[in-house]
Amino acid sequence: MSQNEKVVLAYSGGLDTSCILKWLMEEGYEVIAYIADVGQEEDFEAAKEKALKLGASKVYVEDLKEEFVTGYIFQALKGNALYEGTYLLGTAIARPLIAKKQVEIAQKEGAKYVSHGATGKGNDQVRFEFTYFALDPSLEVISPWKTQSFLDKFKGRKDLLEYAKEKGIPVTATHAKSYSEDDNLMHISHEAGSLEDPSKSCPENVYSKANLPKNAPDKETKLKIHFKDGLPVKVENLEDGVIVENSLELFQYLNKIGAENGIGMLDMVENRYVGIKSRGIYETPGATILWAAHRDIEGIAMDKEVMHLRDSLVPKFAELIYNGYWFSPEMDFLMSAFNQSQTLIDGWVEVSLYKGNVMPIARASPTSLYNQELSSMDIEGGFDQKDSLGFIKINGLRLKAHKALIDKGGLGKYVVSEDE
Repeated sequence: MSQNEKVVLAYSGGLDTSCILKWLMEEGYEVIAYIADVGQEEDFEAAKEKALKLGASKVYVEDLKEEFVTGYIFQALKGNALYEGTYLLGTAIARPLIAKKQVEIAQKEGAKYVSHGATGKGNDQVRFEFTYFALDPSLEVISPWKTQSFLDKFKGRKDLLEYAKEKGIPVTATHAKSYSEDDNLMHISHEAGSLEDPSKSCPENVYSKANLPKNAPDKETKLKIHFKDGLPVKVENLEDGVIVENSLELFQYLNKIGAENGIGMLDMVENRYVGIKSRGIYETPGATILWAAHRDIEGIAMDKEVMHLRDSLVPKFAELIYNGYWFSPEMDFLMSAFNQSQTLIDGWVEVSLYKGNVMPIARASPTSLYNQELSSMDIEGGFDQKDSLGFIKINGLRLKAHKALIDKGGLGKYVVSEDE
């Protein structure tokens, strides 16, 4: 490495990336700090000033909130993405956007290197680096927590704190900090430290974005959420008449209302891509409401076979997001299919929010495939119930054949006896 090669560092202003910024400078790099605003509660101006005082040659603060909502959160919503059936992927969805903008800055600055502060045990290292590879393979990655010289110097948090003190790096972290958090517009996660033991319940004071359901108002809140081609376009609060239509403002409003009503709390043990199980505590109020409403409008406006085929792909879709393959050929394929599936998914869903619960209670669509007369037990419509006789006979033939085979002992050759 020649002296003063440029490196763009994904910088948060916290202990890890502040120490990494200083370490990179000691290694001879010119450090350009990059701060991504994806909706986290942070003093960005203070973080910028801190990076400059530490020696960064330049600091970019990029407001990515609108793009995060429309290009990532809403896209994941189209596929009803849930990792391992429960996790709405708040951290995983943000990382490719953050890394994409980092690549753009590196290209603009003529930097040869990009760097991040993700550890070698977690998922974020994969998400960042896969995005770098996919968008600009010419960039070289400096991953300190996988670099021997860095690991020789820093064994863990204690060494980082001592280094920060030695170098005059102001930090708010202490030796007593008990867990880590990742905050963005979609959610806040809490993990590691005192939360690592899954047999111990999460302390109530850990939750910081939403009310606990038991502390939420003892009053139902009704919202009407409007969709166009599978995307939310308007939210109406049926209690106070508030209407929100801008995508970012709509999502922020749902976060607010959802948090007040204790919506979107999750405590789970998940499987990281690197093969480690970890316990995560998540608060995802707005996205939880949208997921429930979107799934419901599909029930009335989406073709059955399209829905079932799309649903069969959801676990893979969520896994790709979780594992960092947002920019990949398989994701392009799936997203094209999901975008097509959302054509004419129009209408509104009324949801009831109450003490942690989101319950769709009414829906309507101009593209509805629901025929009340066909479904009714009281109205004689175009469906002749006698047609069901042939339907059942045809679809039951294989069951009769299977039973006959059993009676003849025909399955015996496929069964391994206890003697064997």
